[in-house]
Amino acid sequence: MLVQATADNATDRRQQAGAKPRYLGYGLGLRAQHYADILGGNPDIDWFEVISENYMVPGGQPLRILDQIRARYPIVMHGVSLSIASTAPFDADYLKDLKALADRTEPVFVSDHLCWTGVHGVNLHDLLPFPYTPEALDHVVSRIHHVQDYLKRPLALENVSSYVQFRNSEMPEWEFIAEMTKRTGCWLVFDVNNVYVSAFNHEYDPYEFIAGIPADRVVQFHLAGHEHNMTHIIDTHDALVCDEVWTLYKAALNRFGPVSTIIERDDDIPPLNVMLEELGKARHLAKEVFADSNER
Repeated sequence: MLVQATADNATDRRQQAGAKPRYLGYGLGLRAQHYADILGGNPDIDWFEVISENYMVPGGQPLRILDQIRARYPIVMHGVSLSIASTAPFDADYLKDLKALADRTEPVFVSDHLCWTGVHGVNLHDLLPFPYTPEALDHVVSRIHHVQDYLKRPLALENVSSYVQFRNSEMPEWEFIAEMTKRTGCWLVFDVNNVYVSAFNHEYDPYEFIAGIPADRVVQFHLAGHEHNMTHIIDTHDALVCDEVWTLYKAALNRFGPVSTIIERDDDIPPLNVMLEELGKARHLAKEVFADSNER
């Protein structure tokens, strides 16, 4: 009876999440370097992902720009400081400001990272891993419930790149994520580059990761560049997407189908036309994959 009750509760949570967010096409992470080109023209971009913390302010130029962008394009809010896996209590002011921004901008969905970013009131400004254990799963699930109930909207969480593993982990990352979505109804941001980086660093098969993720929960793909140091890879978001990540992207398309996709760039940001070239490559590869699927 307990097993059945748990399964029924998981089904209820997925139903409470409501309809899957609509497919948005191909977008970019919104960066200040591109404001003028975006607002002064009509670039071939379907939507934008905005870093939530950049706009969680009472007013001023950032919000004015965001209002202009969202009047023309769908947006998604993507945070870096929710710290969903932290053992510290949530920052009440942070959640209040996050909800206020979401209520103001009405994003297609709100996302953050499956990680912790600080404790004891200190934000370390990094996306930190944690052990994949049943205890950690219960903890993360309860915190997701809290955030979704507070925001009154489902949350999407992203897999992060990692550089260390924990000896006491009791399951692979993809099994943890799959169970997390089942028990909370949350959506997933599937970062293809992060899967490649972590798979190289920890010597596991990235295709096994893809196969272990529930296809019906993925609402967004991230594509980005990294720094390859031969013995390890660092997720830097300061380079073009490499061939190996493009290949993994094709496998993700085959597994998950059409999913809203963005190119991320956070450092050494090139002109908008360079970003549009990469976005065009994502469109082209997706067209190839789905054309092949139709032929079969």
